[in-house]
Parts: sequence; C-alpha cells; structure tokens
Amino acid sequence: MPRQPASIVEAFLSNCDRASHQPCILFDGETYSYVGLRDAAATWASALRSWGLRPGDRVALFLENSPTFVAAYLGIYLTGGIVVLVNTQYRQVELRHILNDAGVRLCVTDPPRQDELARVVSDLSTLEAVVQVGERRNADTGDAGPSSVESGARVAEYAAEAFLTRGANGPLVLPPGDAVALIGYTSGTTGRSKGAMLTHANLAANSAAVTRAWRWTADDRLLLTLPLFHAHGLGVGMHGTLLAGSAVDLRRRFDATEVYATLSRGSATMFFGVPTMYTRLLAEARQHERHPAPIRLYVSGSAPLSAQTFAEFERRFGQRILERYGMTETMMNLTNPFDGERRPGTVGQPFPGQEARIVDTRTRRPIPDDRPGEIQVRGPHVFKGYWQRPDATEAAFDAEGWFNTGDLGWRSADGYVTISGRARELIITGGYNVYPREVEEVLLMHPGVAEAAVLGLPDADLGETVVAAVVRRSADDAPSADDLVAFCRDQLASFKKPRQVVFVDALPRNALGKIQKHILRDQLEGGSRPQSTW
Repeated sequence: MPRQPASIVEAFLSNCDRASHQPCILFDGETYSYVGLRDAAATWASALRSWGLRPGDRVALFLENSPTFVAAYLGIYLTGGIVVLVNTQYRQVELRHILNDAGVRLCVTDPPRQDELARVVSDLSTLEAVVQVGERRNADTGDAGPSSVESGARVAEYAAEAFLTRGANGPLVLPPGDAVALIGYTSGTTGRSKGAMLTHANLAANSAAVTRAWRWTADDRLLLTLPLFHAHGLGVGMHGTLLAGSAVDLRRRFDATEVYATLSRGSATMFFGVPTMYTRLLAEARQHERHPAPIRLYVSGSAPLSAQTFAEFERRFGQRILERYGMTETMMNLTNPFDGERRPGTVGQPFPGQEARIVDTRTRRPIPDDRPGEIQVRGPHVFKGYWQRPDATEAAFDAEGWFNTGDLGWRSADGYVTISGRARELIITGGYNVYPREVEEVLLMHPGVAEAAVLGLPDADLGETVVAAVVRRSADDAPSADDLVAFCRDQLASFKKPRQVVFVDALPRNALGKIQKHILRDQLEGGSRPQSTW
C-alpha cells in the first residue's frame, strides 16, 4: 500500500507530477488542469508570503464556490497558514464572532459578500486586510496599492488581481502533518460557536479512508454542487478529488434542473448531496418520462434521509443512495458499504482505520447492540480540539481518546448504526445546522419580544424547519411574524431565520424556570398552536 500523504496539498502536488495536464476542475464551461491549479495556488502562496502571512496565521475564506476558492485554499496551506471557513450566508452576528474568535488577519471574499463584511469590519480587532476576488465594485484605485473598505478604515482592501502580483513564486513548502490546517466553527447550545481545529493529518487520513471505502479513483468525475465552506463539500468532495487525482464538475450552487440535465448526459460518475437536494431531484424527475442511467455512486449526508426518498430514488434512478455520517470535528465517521447492503435509515459502519461505539449516556460505558446510547468515535480523523477552548476540548474526550459526538443512536447486531436523535438541540434544515440558542438570542434583541423559544419541526422538503414560539412584550406596537422574520434575516444567515413564528401568552417552564421544549413541541406538533403564524 502506498504511503499516505501527510496533507491534502501534498497529495495534490503528487498528482500534479503524475498527470499535470489532466483536468482537475470543470467550472462555468472552463477546464482547469492540475498544473494550472498548482500554478494558481503557488501564486496565492507567494502573494500571501509577500504580504506578511506567517505560519499559524488565520485566513478566512468567505466566498462562493469557484476554482479561485480552491487555489486560495491550497495557497494558504503552502504558506503555513490556517484556513477559517465562513458560510456565505453568514451575516453580522456570525461574522463578528467567528472572525474575532479565530483572530483572522486576512479575509478573502467576493463582491456579493463585500457589503456584509463592511458592516462589521470596524468591530474586527485582528483583521488587517480583505482580498476581493471577481469584479470590483470600485475600480478607481487601480493596482498600485490598497484601498480601504470604508473611508478612514484601518483595514486594507485589495483587488485579487493586484494582490496576486506581489512577490515571485518560490519553492513550494509542504505543511507538517501535525500542524492545524483549518478551523471549522460548530455551534453548541450553551454559548457561542466553537472552532474545531483539524490538522493536515486529520484531513488526509479521513480523505484516504473515504476514497478507499467508496472505490474513488482517478477515472471518476464528481458533480459537486455542495458549498466548499461546508465539511461535506470541501472535506469530502474536494479533498477526495485532489487525493484521488480525479476531476470535479464544480457548480456555484445546486439547481435541480441543471443537475438533472448533467446526470442525464452521463458525464458524471458520482454525485454528493443532502436530503433536500434528493427530494428536489425527485420532483424534477417526476416531470420527465425517461430518467438518467445509473452512475457509479450517489451519496447523501448532513441530515437524515427519509426511507420514502430512499425508496423513490431507487425506483426512478435505478440505484440505492449511500448514506453516511460525519461532523465538523471529525469529517466522515460512518458509511453504508459500497459493496453490500445500503440499508435505509442507517449510516452503516466506521470507515477503514476508524472506530465507533455506543455508550450509556450516564455511565459512559459501552452497551450491547440494539440499545440506544451516545455515539463515540476514535481515530486519526478526529480533530485536535477546540480553538482556545481547553475546557470544551477536555469535556469532548474521555480518558481513552474517544470523542463524544453528542448524537444518539444504536447499532444492530450486524454492525449498522442508526442515528435516533441528538443529545443537543441541533436543528438540521436543508443540510445546514441551526442551533436554537443563537436564533433565540437574536429574537430577544428585538424590543417587542419578551421571551422566545426556537425548535425544529419535521418538514418534507428541508428535513426540519425552524419554528419560533414568541411572547410579545405588550399588545401595543407588537411586532408581527413578518417583522420578526425580517429582523432575524438581517442579523443571521437566511437558513437560520424562523420559517414559522407562533405567538403565545407564555412558554411552558418547569419549577426551576427552564423552558420545557418537549411540551412546546407536543403542543405545536399536535396543532394546539395560536393563530399567528408566518
């Protein structure tokens, strides 16, 4: 067996040597070869080094899918920097927290996100520069030097064209495997989101396990519409492509009609998506008499896939979706088999070289099969710890190095794991994570809101939908449901806003004053909800 590379960028450079002119990324009708992407990454590395980026410095990527995203990502690694992934839908609250918490020195963004970043730039204590890729909104600065994000701001703004002319390409220096590669932010229910530190070795080990389990080779072409700021899009789709030396048909976003047409042409061998994408592909398929021929592999993750979607997809597309389970702190943990039964409603077994077990939620001891408990995982893919949170890191691991996922589930006698719930109050809507506390805190910022409780309710399209139960301060000048949705949309990513607002006289609480969300859920699911909804 060949030596496992110490990093994704090492695997990528090795494939550049092996097949330099082979297609790597197809995007907007253009083809980018391995050597072309290598040269672009080297240019980014040279520019970052010339600007003054030091090993261990944090660089945020706040931009949509594109070859530029990938080139900048690899260039940061070739400079020894740490990547901070930022969801393109994030707004003021999330941006302030993540960029400050990670101590980001430089942010790479694009025009659609420029205005949102400008709203918070004065609050970012460590940010020194913004590099904007794509067409500039104010092109009057030329390429002679920096312009400010806003008049008098201390943060310099550069057009990518000008920034990338800095310095000269030098030798490409590979990062050590034990160095932190990226920080992915994952929320909790008792405070602000935490940054999970994944090393280069973590990412390489996980990608090697994925490509081995799914028989991923250089002959594959992945149709990738998942966002690269997400573990599923970057950590599975792009990393697997670069490690296997294959090609990726990268799209800016998911469009069911376009994806269906591409699948019908037979140019892709793999497609990765979240359950919402599959339900929308099925809606598209219902409009056609003929369906695409089977491809090598369909994968679903980031949220539970319903048995109904699984069965209808098999009926219309002629093959079974492979469902897997992962998270920000670990990338991929469990998978249904490539060869063998892909069992609906389960996430299968550990990837090669990884371990998983079910423990009692109280005693923390392993329990027999077919009994529910918390899922723990262990292996070279598990993250190093939470950024500047030694307390949270210590609480996340037991003495034997098992990571407490916070997800509940059980394992069948023949080894298939089923996820039955979450120990925390996470809502997964359309494949995105929403933590109720974050939305509740924004709602409570509104002067017309006295109390708020947020939870997820089942939704046929999104998996779960965000619902807010709100107690208004007074009948005078009381906000409407539309007012509160708009208020949340201004402060948070759009997918986090409540899709339903229910006004109540009081929230159910126990003797200690804690909101009893299970009672509230029963009331809402049982239909005993007030009339004011959106």
